[in-house]
Amino acid sequence: MLEVRSLRKEFGDFVAVDDVTFSLPEQGSLAIVGESGSGKTTTARMIAGLETPSGGTVAVAGAERGPGRPRPRARRARGRRIQMVFQDPYSSLDRHQRVGDAVAEAVALHQDLPAAGRRARVAELLDLVGLDERQARSLPKALSGGQRQRVAIARALAAQPRVLILDEAIAALDVSIQAQILALLARIRADTGTALLFITHDLGAVRHISDDVLVMRAGRVVEHGPVGSVLDAPEDPYTRRLIDSIPKPGWKPRRRGEKAA
Repeated sequence: MLEVRSLRKEFGDFVAVDDVTFSLPEQGSLAIVGESGSGKTTTARMIAGLETPSGGTVAVAGAERGPGRPRPRARRARGRRIQMVFQDPYSSLDRHQRVGDAVAEAVALHQDLPAAGRRARVAELLDLVGLDERQARSLPKALSGGQRQRVAIARALAAQPRVLILDEAIAALDVSIQAQILALLARIRADTGTALLFITHDLGAVRHISDDVLVMRAGRVVEHGPVGSVLDAPEDPYTRRLIDSIPKPGWKPRRRGEKAA
């Protein structure tokens, strides 16, 4: 469903992404992890078409894109195949627009339906993400963070994408809400066949939602494989350091001046 080959991004003399290659099958789930500045979000933005690659190719459902700015028609076609959900849903929603109207706007953009068909499709999408008619009439400020992220996911699904990218999409949510969103995404993946690409630093979430994981450092891939193999028996020292940085059960922060046990 997604084929990334030798992807590269340069900002002047700085190489942000260097020779990134991976694939994602239909209904698959891949997580890209790494510290801040590792290049994972830049990689996602190039895949989504929000950044222009300096080199390499991205193919979604067989349609390939290489370096250079695509024509408007090609950009719209890419938007129907691949969508992106961001970390802060509040900033991605119009705070003066009712959320049902926001989803309806996305439906109208991507599907040629009569008015009754659009209303039915909006209701279907909101039901898919666990929202009801009362919430559809609400403004974003009246919803919780988890509900707003559900709206963002519903709006992305209006395009019927083949690949859904989630860029730290649960990072700002409470743990209980994170679990609900992860369960929702697993259901969407199973019901629609959409492939999921997670950009995250949360290795705990990776275990719950992803089949494979790709570890990036300084713009390059340092390790890539099935989640269990990479997280349980990492081969690269950097991956081991990432795993060791996760607080263990019973961990308590050390006070200033206190020696390590």
